[in-house]
Amino acid sequence: MLELYHHGSSVCAAKVRMYMHEKDLDWDGHYIDILKGDQFDPEYLKLNPKAVVPTLIHDGEVICDSTVICEYIEDVFSDHPLRPTDALEHARVLYWTKAVDEELHPACGFVTFLCSHRHIVLRLGEEGVQKFLDSTPALSVTANWHETKKSIVKSGFEVTGAAEKVKLYDLYLHKMEDVLVDRKWLAGENFPFADIALSPYVNRLDMMALSGMWEKGRLPRVTDWFSRIKSRPSFKPSFLDWCPEDLTNDLRNFGTQSWPEVAQILDIKH
Repeated sequence: MLELYHHGSSVCAAKVRMYMHEKDLDWDGHYIDILKGDQFDPEYLKLNPKAVVPTLIHDGEVICDSTVICEYIEDVFSDHPLRPTDALEHARVLYWTKAVDEELHPACGFVTFLCSHRHIVLRLGEEGVQKFLDSTPALSVTANWHETKKSIVKSGFEVTGAAEKVKLYDLYLHKMEDVLVDRKWLAGENFPFADIALSPYVNRLDMMALSGMWEKGRLPRVTDWFSRIKSRPSFKPSFLDWCPEDLTNDLRNFGTQSWPEVAQILDIKH
């Protein structure tokens, strides 16, 4: 039996949901509202000391970190393989999953709070905001996420590193554009884990109305790639259906407000 602790807007949880959907696996969900602080509940912290989602429980065993969870699922459930057997394609997959974990995911956390989540957290009121920020473990999304999140919520686009994180995100969109010149998917002609790993991060920008980072001819191959992603049967139930309507609206509305500043950083005419 597979149990997944997850949240509607979490990119990592969405990645695991898509992976399990593509593998045609059944699972039971436990919804953790990370914007209200459910992840800081002592019982959940016993499962995931980083206070993040997702967390998978399989036959009583706890597995954390989305890439590890997907690799575990691939090893345990052999039907509908998503990991290439060709050594070169597998190496390409590892390049992307490593890049996501080390660089793109921290950038996504930063940009998401910068463009949207800081506004949602501020609704908690002064006392609630302080409690939320103080509850973040010292080691979470990044080694300094505790202090970084405080700075983002307090300073918005004036926070140190804002432009660099937006540009890093944009860099990976350009890397995708470059490799898609001569292949259908990121690691080759077959749909592998690499594309599942990147999909939530492009979708996050799309949900925050930041698709101008690739649309209108700026990155046409990424535009086509994302259209193919959205056409897969796994996309809607994995990425959209679990995100509550109010959160979907917040992501879009706050992201729309932030777009002029993002466009200015990237020198995109809007």
